[in-house]
Amino acid sequence: MTPQPAEQPDDFGLDFDAETDFAPAQPQEMAQAPEPSADPWSAPTPEPAPEEPESLSPSEDATLSADPSSSEPAPPPRLFQEADEDESHVAAPDPFAGLPSVSAGQPDEMPDPFEGLGSTRGSLLDEQDGVLPPPPAPAPNPIAEMLASAEAALGEHTVPRITIHVFSVRPEMEELVQRAVSDRRMERAKTVTHQGGLGAAVTYYQTQPTPSLLIVESLDGASTLLGQLAQLAEVCDPGTKVIVVGAANDISLYRELMRRGVSEYLVPPLAPLQLIAAITALYADPAQPFVGRQIAFCGAKGGAGASTVAHNIAHLISEKMGANTVLVDLDLAFGTAGLDFNQDPLHGIADALSQPERLDPVLMERMMARCGDHLSLFAAPASLDRDYDIANETFDEVAQKIRASTPYVVLDLPHAWTPWKRRMLVTSDDVVIVAEPDLASLRNAKNIVDLVKQARPNDAPPRVVLNKVGVPMRPEIPVKDFGEALGLLPALVIGFDAKLFGQAANNGQMIGEVGPKSKPAEALDQLARMISRRETIVEAPARPASLLDRLLKR
Repeated sequence: MTPQPAEQPDDFGLDFDAETDFAPAQPQEMAQAPEPSADPWSAPTPEPAPEEPESLSPSEDATLSADPSSSEPAPPPRLFQEADEDESHVAAPDPFAGLPSVSAGQPDEMPDPFEGLGSTRGSLLDEQDGVLPPPPAPAPNPIAEMLASAEAALGEHTVPRITIHVFSVRPEMEELVQRAVSDRRMERAKTVTHQGGLGAAVTYYQTQPTPSLLIVESLDGASTLLGQLAQLAEVCDPGTKVIVVGAANDISLYRELMRRGVSEYLVPPLAPLQLIAAITALYADPAQPFVGRQIAFCGAKGGAGASTVAHNIAHLISEKMGANTVLVDLDLAFGTAGLDFNQDPLHGIADALSQPERLDPVLMERMMARCGDHLSLFAAPASLDRDYDIANETFDEVAQKIRASTPYVVLDLPHAWTPWKRRMLVTSDDVVIVAEPDLASLRNAKNIVDLVKQARPNDAPPRVVLNKVGVPMRPEIPVKDFGEALGLLPALVIGFDAKLFGQAANNGQMIGEVGPKSKPAEALDQLARMISRRETIVEAPARPASLLDRLLKR
């Protein structure tokens, strides 16, 4: 390889010289400010004449460093104080107070990196009259919808017994409130809707007391919105929480509203579950960190196999998902959960229902039978020695206490139709209907599906499981025709296997323990993953032995 002479031209036109480009900088050169390097792949362009940096006057510098939402250097007072809030409490310093933000009459000093993505930042106020122009048609927000509709692995809190007043401007907001009010999570709250938005709320509460929660909608700009909120604060009672629904998706406005005591600020488009989640977050009990996910199993007719499916699903969630689960057998006279798990406890669900006021975590632990590391059983007495006259509210009270103690609650409901059974179906997070492919099951399943859909408009439809499919010599309704008549495609089809299910029932074992590789076991495992929204713990397959390993074993 011969060295290239220095005078030979560069084939690539990079004008590269190792001796000069990698030489250490001289002291004079290091003292000068570094200049941006030119693009070596582009043609040289004439350098513009250097301009003098524009300096800011002291008044302009103070304007930029001041809080854009306040005309005074001191932070504004909180407009909405909590009922038990100490008035002498001083808010913590805002770490972002020195950063420039958007305000009325002040243009952006920095380019918006999210410009063109649908945000309204930079156009908070109209330059003409300080009022926002009519908002465009709301674009779909898949991230917000996913966060609102995708429930976590646990259940959801319900809204307590409070009074809610809503002042809306748009018809879409009024429709949203009506859909949210019909949800099962808000059945205990009393909601009253009004027209007129934030301005009408200020006028209305001049002579009326404010409720526990006030939801106001405003399409005005920041200055008008803050002014009307200040007027509303003068007539609000202590302890009233305020949720503002506005059109400006602006972080500076949000921070200012939070600083002034607003409980939440929402921006459309909104879904009913988003509004409900915002309300429940305001009244969440810190002492109750979660609510367990309640799954109700019921049969379309007697003998459809709902109890067998419920017991196997509870076992799979606890063992394969590793989640703490409580199985509650509510068929007090004929329950089979004790037989299926080979348990004969002294206490059970009947004792809990007879004394719900004394039911606490310690007493529940004594009443439940342990069926594994993560599975507990509230067994039914399965006795005809006594009659059970239990109030409908007691079932709901006991179910709520059980949900507060464990992540998953599986309810095995009896076939008999009662008011408390209807209540359990409506208030559960998931409903599973087990049916057989015959006409009676189709009729009853259709009635249950229609009832649950009507009572839970914002929840997922119930799951239908077709059990005992393929019984020899029995005429059956095809799965496709069954789903079309039901208006709901069956979530799972379990084939008939008399030997497998009979052996498991007689031995007090689960299907996965008797036939782990059977098709019914795989189908039940799939249903457990669908309901729990978790993945099963799958052991890694053993690596096949190599040729060298086989030779060494000989």
